Amino acid sequence: MSRADRPTPGRGAQIVAAVVALVAIGLSLFQLYTAGLATVNLFVQRGGHLAFVLVLAFLLFPTSRNPWIRWPIDLAWIGASLASTGYLLINLTAIINRSGFYTPTDILMGTIGTIVVLESARRVIGPTISIIGIVFILYAMTGPRGLIDFVTLPGILQHRGYGVDRIVDQLFLGQEGIFGIPLGVAATFVFIFVLFGAFLEITGAGRFFIDLAYAAAGRQRGGPAKASVIASGFMGSISGSAIANVVTTGSFTIPLMKKLGYKPEEAGGVEAAASTGGQVMPPIMGAGAFLIAEYTRIPYVEIVRLAILPAILYFATVYLFVDIIAAKRGMRGMTKEELPNVRDVFARGWHFLVPLGILIGFLLQNISPDRVGFVSILAILAVSALRYVVRRVMLGRAPTQPPSEIGVDAAAPATLAGRSVLAAPAEAGESWGRALARGAVKTFEALEVGARNALPVSVATAVAGIVVGVVGLTGLGLKFSSLMISFSGGNLLLALLLVLIASLILGLGLPVTASYIVLIVLTGPALTQEFGIPLIIAHLLVFWYSQDSNVTPPVALAAFAGAGVAGANPMRTGVEAWKFAKGLYLVPLFMVFNPEMILGGDWWYVAWTVLTAIAALGAFAAAIEGFLFTRMTWISRLLASVGTVAIFFPAFPIELAGFALITTVLAINFARSKRAAAGMIAT
Repeated sequence: MSRADRPTPGRGAQIVAAVVALVAIGLSLFQLYTAGLATVNLFVQRGGHLAFVLVLAFLLFPTSRNPWIRWPIDLAWIGASLASTGYLLINLTAIINRSGFYTPTDILMGTIGTIVVLESARRVIGPTISIIGIVFILYAMTGPRGLIDFVTLPGILQHRGYGVDRIVDQLFLGQEGIFGIPLGVAATFVFIFVLFGAFLEITGAGRFFIDLAYAAAGRQRGGPAKASVIASGFMGSISGSAIANVVTTGSFTIPLMKKLGYKPEEAGGVEAAASTGGQVMPPIMGAGAFLIAEYTRIPYVEIVRLAILPAILYFATVYLFVDIIAAKRGMRGMTKEELPNVRDVFARGWHFLVPLGILIGFLLQNISPDRVGFVSILAILAVSALRYVVRRVMLGRAPTQPPSEIGVDAAAPATLAGRSVLAAPAEAGESWGRALARGAVKTFEALEVGARNALPVSVATAVAGIVVGVVGLTGLGLKFSSLMISFSGGNLLLALLLVLIASLILGLGLPVTASYIVLIVLTGPALTQEFGIPLIIAHLLVFWYSQDSNVTPPVALAAFAGAGVAGANPMRTGVEAWKFAKGLYLVPLFMVFNPEMILGGDWWYVAWTVLTAIAALGAFAAAIEGFLFTRMTWISRLLASVGTVAIFFPAFPIELAGFALITTVLAINFARSKRAAAGMIAT
């Protein structure tokens, strides 16, 4: 079908698309303004952010495709969104002054605002998250003094009950509900770095880092899979979404893995596991680093420093799984001709390292993260424009972007990583004015993409604020902690298992950020106060466990995205991703029983802890795959598993015995591989 024959969207669809673009760009510009140019009131910043987000949600996720049904309903929802948030912002001073003595209009608008947030989350994320929010609101109403006074809750779950006025006060008119810490983090730090990630992708930085990963690891056995681990880890740490990273980076990496010999399910699983790992990798960690810093009051830079070693261990585990599969099947890497040249990659994209260097440098200076994100976005625009000007003036030509440097199928889906703002291919004889206009169009496109990418996080944190507000109002957190202690019988391992099960259940309907917020509010007091887990480790544990919904069937959202790109069975891809991502369970467990790995201590003991962690993770991967150096017997796999469990046991003699057992098993297997190789040479 020629371009002329392709159907064009109707005028109505074009108008909607234009309105969506304007609202999304307006949201991004509002965020840039509040991040770098002006300091505004907490409610003004969060309320303005929420107003844009709600309108965008109802525009992007309509009630029906039938315009006669859609527009009356959706315009009513948009009007309710603007009315409730606008009322709060316009009457902010008066509402604060009459705190606790609100007018009927205050309560009405707060009720409308809460309902609008729940409906927007239902449309953007799905019904489960809204149902959870409603259940918590009903729980707050249940009690002798509440609206639902005819229901008696069992035992420890009982509380006095609250009416609509008190609940709306807590959830919408105060700072402990919808406009609390979760939305505050999403509306400042998270959004600005998601926007930074959009600018990185749209300027071509995504493809630069993918090419760099392939140049570094492509010639090793299983090269494309190893490059996927490296590239996805880096981009995932900035993009803020494992699923988005699977779709973008995976469009390049998954076809190459399949071409090399990985099964489609394995290719999708590797990409999903690596992209999920990007969410625990500093400096951004999705929204995790900022949320943990807000809840623990530990400086952001310290969070990054403490989180980097566990993240490296996770990626080492995924990398080892990839290498074992490649060795077991006799795979080879890509040829030199198929791979980009490191020098060429750096020559084309070294300037992308400048804004990243600025970002990291400023963060280390303890400058506010949202201000750092603002400066970094300006930096990436500046270096892209400067590169264009220098190349055009000094070399007499505009820089070009070839479609691919790594042999990707031309039919592979287009992604943002393949586009460019100011370094896009220039038309012959292109005027400066035309180049400037093209750059402006792409810049606005990045502003729109950033707002779209941040939408799920924003609505999720708004609903999470409802949960947090009810927990604070009813004291549910302490009650849940008491229940957890009762069920575990004071056994730490059983308590951690309960946290893991809770994370899986929450992951059925909540995105990672919301799951972490709900889980830490409910289980945090017990983990820190009753079981004595250090505060930062408790938060890292819960945050890591909250990632499992990306790779654990029956949900496995990142794995399903990988299956879509790979053309694989979704559930089988989920199982493969679950296997590759087992570090999500083991590394936090190791942190709990070996806190020196995070908190530090005598250098020799820290070194021993890291060494045993590497040995345990390596033995675990070898036992699962039944291969390391050569095929392992069932006895070797069993002994390696026993050694792994012993290393996790919180007693040094048993830990030492487990390490000795693992090294012995692996040494024997290494010797067997050498003898087998010598026999093949002799024959």
